[in-house]
Amino acid sequence: MTVDREVIPEHDQAPPDEVSRATVIAYAVAATLLVGWFLFGWLVLRQGFVDSVGESAGAGFALLLVISVVGTVRRSRR
Repeated sequence: MTVDREVIPEHDQAPPDEVSRATVIAYAVAATLLVGWFLFGWLVLRQGFVDSVGESAGAGFALLLVISVVGTVRRSRR
């Protein structure tokens, strides 16, 4: 049994919006800050490579969580 795309109405939606230039720049700035945070902890504070990786990864995941919550709130208002 096969399901054709024409049968399912969800596939007829408009394509998703493109990512804006400001979003790409914001992600690049966030990535640069996370790399800087890693280097600061590793080279300046001398807290060890693994600790610095863990700290910057934790900060990155927290940032992704915040972005996800903000995106969900914005999408629910539409």
